[in-house]
Amino acid sequence: MIRTDIHTHTKFSADGRNSIEEMIAAAMQKGLAWYGISEHFNYDYDRLHLTIDGQEVPPIDERAYFTRARELQKQLRGKLHLLVGAEFGYDNANSTLQRYIETEQEYSPDFVVNSVHTCLGMDCYFPHYCIGKSKEYAYNAYLYRVLESLDAPYRYDIVAHVGYCSRNATYPDPKLRYEDYADVLDEILKRIIARGKILEVNSSAKTAGSPFIPDTDILERYFELGGRMVSFASDAHDTTRIADRRDIVVAALKKIGFTHLTIPDKGRYLQLEI
Repeated sequence: MIRTDIHTHTKFSADGRNSIEEMIAAAMQKGLAWYGISEHFNYDYDRLHLTIDGQEVPPIDERAYFTRARELQKQLRGKLHLLVGAEFGYDNANSTLQRYIETEQEYSPDFVVNSVHTCLGMDCYFPHYCIGKSKEYAYNAYLYRVLESLDAPYRYDIVAHVGYCSRNATYPDPKLRYEDYADVLDEILKRIIARGKILEVNSSAKTAGSPFIPDTDILERYFELGGRMVSFASDAHDTTRIADRRDIVVAALKKIGFTHLTIPDKGRYLQLEI
């Protein structure tokens, strides 16, 4: 089995806790053959002027990140398949979309992770997203935002962490179940398949009620609809979580019927047996 983890963050991201060199060294020590860095490009945060605990989120230094990551990529050739990627936080404003298009064109990341972090004017990762909203309303708002994001005009490869809104939700039962949101989830899954995108299985589930997101019931429906392209992501922001719960995710995928993980690399989608 070839070990992979292709959605991680370093100190180039505002919330990363280890340097890019430290993260790569840890990935190699853990026996990864393919390791992807997908730093946050929070242009959605920039437009909405969002803060965390009252502090502004500093923008990424795009040029510094891609310059250093490409240097390391060359140095490690033959030792590690290092993928230099980007995570685009979807926002439907034309100005934000244009910034993502320009970044993709200027820096040509090896892969792009398309994520929904912001919904209803805030980051739905944080517990305050639930305040004053029923679970049905909050989760539907998030899921329809995900559906909208699939029509983003920039090039992307992976649809990230479906269920993100449940990570720190304060509802008595925070789990996002397929049966409760079947209509919109079916539209999301069908559109991912129709567009030839990769559905990410993310092991940073926090208190979402399962060891990974999306959970098994959603993955089973994706498989039933014909979806076969999945990627593994620890979403690690420090060295300790690289490849975290990967064996649990792989075992669940095998049980459903998946036989491969998909690795996006400069427009090529490589199928690695699990």
